[in-house]
Amino acid sequence: MELNVKEISASEKEIEVTLTYEEIKQDIEAEVRKQTKSIQLPGFRKGKVPMHIIKKRFGDALELEASETVANKRFWEIADEKELNPIGRPVMTDIQFKPGEDLHFKVKYEVLPTIEVKDYTGLEIEVPDLKVTQEEVDKEIDYIIRTNRTTEDADIVGDDNNYILEVDLFKLNDKGEPETDKPEKIQIDLTQEGVNKEIIENAKGKKAGDSFTFGFDDERTVQNEEGKEETVKDHYEYKIVITGIKKIIDPELNEEFIKKITKDRVSSLEELKKDIEKDIQNYYDKQMEEITEGSLIEKIIKNNDFKPPVTLVNNVLDNLIENEVQYMKKQGVTNVDTKALREKYAKTAENDVKWILIKQEIIKKENIEVTDEDLKELAEKEAEKTGISVDKLMNFYKNSDQKDKLTYKKLFDFLKEKNTIKKVDPEKFKKTQTEAVQ
Repeated sequence: MELNVKEISASEKEIEVTLTYEEIKQDIEAEVRKQTKSIQLPGFRKGKVPMHIIKKRFGDALELEASETVANKRFWEIADEKELNPIGRPVMTDIQFKPGEDLHFKVKYEVLPTIEVKDYTGLEIEVPDLKVTQEEVDKEIDYIIRTNRTTEDADIVGDDNNYILEVDLFKLNDKGEPETDKPEKIQIDLTQEGVNKEIIENAKGKKAGDSFTFGFDDERTVQNEEGKEETVKDHYEYKIVITGIKKIIDPELNEEFIKKITKDRVSSLEELKKDIEKDIQNYYDKQMEEITEGSLIEKIIKNNDFKPPVTLVNNVLDNLIENEVQYMKKQGVTNVDTKALREKYAKTAENDVKWILIKQEIIKKENIEVTDEDLKELAEKEAEKTGISVDKLMNFYKNSDQKDKLTYKKLFDFLKEKNTIKKVDPEKFKKTQTEAVQ
């Protein structure tokens, strides 16, 4: 037997094998006998056709077919013996055989690449320094007020904007007359941003049954007959007939209300603001953590780039697409373009596989591991929160993916410690990201 292994890439190899006829003769004959057992010709019972008749009828076809089976069998024997460790489905790229002569074949297969990880420490990355502003806290307070407000019927629209109008809306033609007798019935919340200022001003002092008009200009850019862009301005006029008025009653931010909406977590306005600020900042901290991890992964992959096994990439890509298809179906989208999705997520799947293999090598190289002591420490903390015994939690952790999660956390704790994380102005970060994409 002669064999030669050729490396095509870090994750793809091709083996070339030559076997003498003496080495394969018995296997070829055994395979041919198996095939003859299912052959039935007129005048003979199934499996009892003489070999010379079979040879005359089928020629070398049975031996050629047998050679493929033998080649496939021998490949796997060689793979075990030589520890080739193929993944996925190997492909026979060439086979040459004539009865009574040597068998020659080539098989292309994928392996997990050997990666000598490097340059994963001493890096510098930028992340946005996200901090809560007073404006964000005030907006959240305003949202709480809006979602808990009540209304009561009113006779007249007052000077403030805390009113909701039930109206009949008529579009007017060039003569100032309604285009139709059937109005559009809508509600107008005068406190909402974007409400036409004429409506707000003209509604003041009005009662149910009163009417007023308002107008607005609509500017848009269009292409003229010469293909040049020009600005077109249209003016629209409407008539409003008030059919009902409701006064908006905002809740008072007193102790009773604050306790109710926070389930007794806080009781004063100052405490509520601090609680909101804490929640928003926690959200921003998680965002910064995700950006940090993503940026580190991107740089480490760039420093250790290689061609990942196609088999693994396709497996990850299939999962990504399946998840996206299921999500889109829940949104009511039934006609999903999976080809477009494959193109969209191809790079993501490739990078996911690269990172899986790279991180395994970093974990191995840096001896990052989760011990029973680590699990016990976590179990003790969770036991205080949940009331579940430490032993039960330990047993759960050992039979779940908790150990992998802790290992991953340890890995990123190590990477964040060994690399420089520079916080920058969010606008600067956004600009840098935009420039990088372009």
